[in-house]
Amino acid sequence: MISSPLHITLLQSALYWENPTANLNQFSEQLQKLPAGAEVVVLPEMFSTGFSMQPQKMAETMEGPTVAWMRTTAQKKRIILAGSVMIAEGENFFNRFIWMQPNGVCYQYDKRHLFAYAGEDKHYTAGDKRVIVSVKGWKILLQICYDLRFPVWARQSTMNEPEYDVILYVANWPERRSLAWKTLLQARAIENQSYVIGVNRVGEDGNGIAHSGDSRIIDPMGQILFENSQTPMMYSHHLDETLLQETRQKLPFLKDADAFQLLNFSA
Repeated sequence: MISSPLHITLLQSALYWENPTANLNQFSEQLQKLPAGAEVVVLPEMFSTGFSMQPQKMAETMEGPTVAWMRTTAQKKRIILAGSVMIAEGENFFNRFIWMQPNGVCYQYDKRHLFAYAGEDKHYTAGDKRVIVSVKGWKILLQICYDLRFPVWARQSTMNEPEYDVILYVANWPERRSLAWKTLLQARAIENQSYVIGVNRVGEDGNGIAHSGDSRIIDPMGQILFENSQTPMMYSHHLDETLLQETRQKLPFLKDADAFQLLNFSA
């Protein structure tokens, strides 16, 4: 049961290409300006490297410096720190969403839908299960970038009691397809009667691809509560549990949804 509003902070930033040290330094500096009461802080997809297809050169293990930085920062700031990192496990590489809690416990989601258009499927291994985390009674579905194009993967699959209250997307979504990003974020909110948060990067990456950010917070009716394009920014917002509950009670559309079951996929 949700107990109170959730204070969530979005960090929309440019990223240094394949330079974890520079990226961790810049985020450390930005996090010095966190507002009082910050609870969950969200960084973009592959926030330490940019969307690189060089995991053989850049990937770290879960014991590496980037995850260690997340753990230390979360403990020091007393926040949950979230974002995706390229991770090596044996001979496999994953685009992994890490949800790092201040007590050092971390949850992880491996990106299911790999962006074949950029060759991500040739360098990374796909995940095979959804991950829903919980904080203060809020249930949050973790998703990464290209997952946004696949509505079944995010769909509420129970009709009587919603599985989650927020869908959280981290991304390196290019500016030239920003219309799809903005439209699909709203669609996921409306069809699942949940808050949707999308945190994207800005600036040009090492392949010359421009990113406009367009980070957004959208309410369960599809109304845009916040959006920002082009410029780096930090923005904090309190998610209102009353709006969420009233929307679902007054408009119980999920109860009329088609029953279905998501099966585990072999990676």
